[in-house]
Amino acid sequence: MNKLRTIQSIVDHGIVAVLRAKDADEVAEMAEQAIAGGIKAIEITMTVPSALRAIEKLAAKYSSKATDESKFAIIGVGTVLDPETARAAILSGAEFVVGPALNPATVALCNRYRVPVMPGVMTIKEIQEALELGVDIVKLFPSTTPAMIKAIKGPLPQANVMPTGGVTLDNVGEWISAGAVAVGIGSDLTAEATKKGDLNLVAKRAAQYAEAFKRAKAIG
Repeated sequence: MNKLRTIQSIVDHGIVAVLRAKDADEVAEMAEQAIAGGIKAIEITMTVPSALRAIEKLAAKYSSKATDESKFAIIGVGTVLDPETARAAILSGAEFVVGPALNPATVALCNRYRVPVMPGVMTIKEIQEALELGVDIVKLFPSTTPAMIKAIKGPLPQANVMPTGGVTLDNVGEWISAGAVAVGIGSDLTAEATKKGDLNLVAKRAAQYAEAFKRAKAIG
């Protein structure tokens, strides 16, 4: 049941913040600012030094089960290359797992623990394999244009696709209209904040993305 609730929450909120930073403290602060701005699904990438420490900190403060909106968030892990990393992150509190590529052993591990896993895919063959392994949402990576989703939906209308890369504030609506169940946002969310040394700007940008997603869903 936790897996189903987590997947539904990701789809309902629609925006996944893909966060990278110089250390665990900075990425945790970025996450808190993104959550304050209205992005409730947070992906801490394993490229961040001591990323598991950041996940533990965030998982202790936020929960997908929280009834208090200020404490509600879904904390996940990204750039997961193998099942060992996935398990360590899950034990640290990660509620979903994202990888840059399809690794069957990682998918099996996540399925065993009933944790949503979103492997990176580029081809119809990879998406079909992911579906056969029991993946609920595939991460289209790298993604360049919403037309990619329409092309995928031709032979595989049942695939739930989350593009990451190529998504901007200006084209969120196009991705949703094309059939994306959610979108991953990376550097566009944090670039200005890190450049100016003001992480409060992450919350402002997050609010813009959250509002853009709501408008896109309302339009349908």
